[in-house]
Amino acid sequence: MTSTVPRQLVHRAAVAEVFLTGWTVSDDDRIRVFAQWPRAHSFYTPILGHYDSMLAGETVRQAGVLVAHAVHDVPLGHRFLMWDLHFAVHPENLTIGNRPADLELDVVYTEIRRSGSRLSGSYTVTARHEGRIVATGGARFTCTSPAVYQRLRNARTSTPAAAAPQAGAAFATAPTPLPPATVGRTSEFDVVLAPSETPQRWQLHANTGHPILFDHLDDHIPGMVLLEAARQAAVAMSPPGRTLVPVSMDSTFHRYVEFDSPCWIDAEPVAEGPDHPAGGIRLVGHQDGETVFGCLLTTAELTTAANG
Repeated sequence: MTSTVPRQLVHRAAVAEVFLTGWTVSDDDRIRVFAQWPRAHSFYTPILGHYDSMLAGETVRQAGVLVAHAVHDVPLGHRFLMWDLHFAVHPENLTIGNRPADLELDVVYTEIRRSGSRLSGSYTVTARHEGRIVATGGARFTCTSPAVYQRLRNARTSTPAAAAPQAGAAFATAPTPLPPATVGRTSEFDVVLAPSETPQRWQLHANTGHPILFDHLDDHIPGMVLLEAARQAAVAMSPPGRTLVPVSMDSTFHRYVEFDSPCWIDAEPVAEGPDHPAGGIRLVGHQDGETVFGCLLTTAELTTAANG
């Protein structure tokens, strides 16, 4: 664990955004991935002495992509279609110590299907730090060749270059974002929601010049931008003065979110019940009259690092 894995194996342009440091495969095909979380991050900033739980979501994403390439021989350059991604954390185990958190991730691939170089299936991740479970998660995906992906996307002409002709500019239809403090941020640059005329509805505000959310430009808005939008919506709905951290997220991606038309995000509280004992918030994204993603999110309030 002296360096990160090659950035191409986790689909990142910046080495600084690679959280994985290695992997092993045992004789019984058990896959263990190693990761490290920095004590400070420019976007996933510490929250009252705790790691931002959104790091878990990005780590789950990276682990699945790494294993697909390094263990299941998916060629570099193949495209990943992520159908869903979920994670849950144990907030009491997210306290930041006096050194970066070195994690061990057990990754289990299930329902694997192959057709030539095409790979599809799902996987689960269990992340431990010093023997304690920090997070669990997983995703369902399809890997496909560039040629197949191009045919899939050929009907769309949405590009970040057309939407944001200058680097660092928000795409053309982006409205003024919400005040940072209302979504748990300190800089407008990090806000991904803009107000609407309807309560508990926001317009997605995606700044393609953001170095973390848009680590590299693609032909659609990344899924991690949508997860951040869900987190910020949950904070926006909470009473002022509370410090919330996502405890779980269960997200489904129905369609790509394009650059060339507004994406609207609606939220509603979910009552406590047998299926959702902690309650939560359900969010749905719409674009051009179509549902593009959904997310069920639960949060917990943090007070100080001392009480975990």
